[in-house]
Amino acid sequence: MPTMARIIGAIATSHTPTIGFARDRKLSNDPVWRPIFEGCKPIRQWLDDRKPDVLLTIYNDHITSFFFDHYSAFALGVGETYLPADEGGGARNILPLAGHAPLARGLGTSLMADEFDLSFFRDKPLDHGCFSPLSMLADAGQAWPWKILPLQVGVLQFPIPTARRCYRLGQALRRAIAAYPEDLKVAIVATGGLSHQVHGERCGFNNTAWDHEFMDRLEADPESLTRLTHADYAERGGMEGSEIIMWLIMRGAMGEKINRLHGSYYLPSMTAIATAVWEDAVPHEHVGNFVDVQLAGAERLEGTYPYTLERSAKGHRLNRFLHDFVLPEQRERFRTDEAATLAAAGLTAEEQDLVKRRDWRGLIHYGAIFFVLEKLAAVVGVSNLHVYAAMRGQSLEEFQQTRNAAIQYGVSR
Repeated sequence: MPTMARIIGAIATSHTPTIGFARDRKLSNDPVWRPIFEGCKPIRQWLDDRKPDVLLTIYNDHITSFFFDHYSAFALGVGETYLPADEGGGARNILPLAGHAPLARGLGTSLMADEFDLSFFRDKPLDHGCFSPLSMLADAGQAWPWKILPLQVGVLQFPIPTARRCYRLGQALRRAIAAYPEDLKVAIVATGGLSHQVHGERCGFNNTAWDHEFMDRLEADPESLTRLTHADYAERGGMEGSEIIMWLIMRGAMGEKINRLHGSYYLPSMTAIATAVWEDAVPHEHVGNFVDVQLAGAERLEGTYPYTLERSAKGHRLNRFLHDFVLPEQRERFRTDEAATLAAAGLTAEEQDLVKRRDWRGLIHYGAIFFVLEKLAAVVGVSNLHVYAAMRGQSLEEFQQTRNAAIQYGVSR
């Protein structure tokens, strides 16, 4: 039996910010909040029993870390650590979540090979979409017992992914996880919902009958839910309640037949709050490794270094520093006192040395991407052609002889 990651089950839990606040204020015995805490207890017990290594958490950001200047349908976190976000009243006083970056990179590569176009993020804090439900599933003040892989779904600015697209993404996730060559236990967590609307004259809309119908169909007939439009979901569960299409990602990642081990439902005020746990009726199967199919063979191209997620992770700090040369004040600081600017950037000694020596080829080997190198070249007053020549170990004159025209250019004016 090959070593592989496997999905051990799925969790669903609503993600209102008030859940996290109730946790922080220790309101487990308050009559209003007690049903929410009680609904989470079976999930906590299941997590304690099954001990997943990673929670792949599907959520939507609430215009906290993501804004409409660049709004993606699906954004996968590939970072090492995730801080709680400040949503306007100060960040919650809870420990950051550890990410599982290698798994994230592997799944991201698999999903792109499976023709799901993702964006990738790191260094973005997570808002209540992640932290509110997850904080109900672990002991406050103690280290989190699992790592997280956050998948942010853009459901607030239309057009958004269809219900069918979400379901198919879940199926692709199942294939990607089954192809990941490490013995990891993964639980899929769906957050959001159920019925609610928080804007306009219809604000406060709920539909308990639809909430229960949705949960039943999610379990027994998820394909029927993929045929509903966004307007159908809004009519039945409220405009913001239509975020439950994210639950179809979780359902797609599970097998055709699943067993519900726990379910709860509670409607205290604005948002219907549900919790559930499912496991596959049939064990998760291995599907073979297709992670690197698109780049297979590129290693034979001498002097070629595909800018993979792995390279991006290694070179992130350095690339961030060089990218900041788009800021006039950063360029001026560097020109005025290069050593102090390098030291203040938190770069390693190796990274600083590569920049100081203008080791263009060494920077590429380390993990820099060319398009930040040309920004450095502009700041220090050399053309792109000087950088190209250095890559090949040639003088500028030698390199020019290989071109059809002896010109020089760069990104500086």
